[in-house]
Amino acid sequence: MNDLKKSYTFLVIGAVLIAFSPVLIKAAGAPGTTAVFYRLFFGTVALIIPFTISRIRAKNKLDKKGIFIAILAGLCLAIDMNLWATGIMASNAAMPTLVANLAPLWVGIGAFLFFKERQNLLFWMGLLIAFSGVSFLIIQDLVLANGIIKGLLFGLLGGMFYAAFMLFAQTGRKKLDTISFLFISTLATTIFLGIFMKIQNFGFIGFSVKTWVYFIIMGIMIQAGAWFLINFAQGFLPASLVSPTLLAQPVLAGGIAYFMLGEELSGWQIFGGFVVVIGIYTVHFAKQRKNKRLLKD
Repeated sequence: MNDLKKSYTFLVIGAVLIAFSPVLIKAAGAPGTTAVFYRLFFGTVALIIPFTISRIRAKNKLDKKGIFIAILAGLCLAIDMNLWATGIMASNAAMPTLVANLAPLWVGIGAFLFFKERQNLLFWMGLLIAFSGVSFLIIQDLVLANGIIKGLLFGLLGGMFYAAFMLFAQTGRKKLDTISFLFISTLATTIFLGIFMKIQNFGFIGFSVKTWVYFIIMGIMIQAGAWFLINFAQGFLPASLVSPTLLAQPVLAGGIAYFMLGEELSGWQIFGGFVVVIGIYTVHFAKQRKNKRLLKD
């Protein structure tokens, strides 16, 4: 199998594995913050060896400003994962994951406000479509309270902090190599999540064997395994293919949650989720069109 075919295979497998994340968090039977802490913890452990090898081979020292930016990125990711996981525990696995994927919209707005990047009409149309979809997601909860609004709010806020993480990563990657930025930001995320656990009075031990198995599976299968597969694919496949494939995550998560957890979505939620995905894809293709135009210029 050549690298291109291998990349397609790895990308699909990685996207499917990531979709299991919200389902495993809920199935673990532990507080959401605790579940994502151990996912990051075991993922960080898996990154120690490749990071150490890369530093032994490197001849230069790590940029101090790059390290600081990576730590800030880790803080934003920790807040995102804390809010996202809390939203999953408050509602269901699908809805917070869906609205958390609005992060590309927040990135576009942040780039517009802070980096002075102009956005085209298609981007703003996608933003409007996505938020109209969110309104459909909460219609049922306005009549029959079932925690969906609470989960969506946590997911929306989490997506904003994930967007901040992506903006910091855009700056930090200019000062640090991939493995160094990934390891430092992941380590920082783990530490900050541990602090959040202490603040929320969550325990670090006392879980069942089943829960520990879920923690280890998430750390190895998702944090280290799935993202390794995706990062490999990113080296051979264009972002225009990788990004839309990963945006299928909330759809896959909803299906997995249905079969593994018995979670069902109402007609309004399915329709709203479909509209949100259309909005996210519209934003994605707006950015792709803009990048192609810049390359031509």
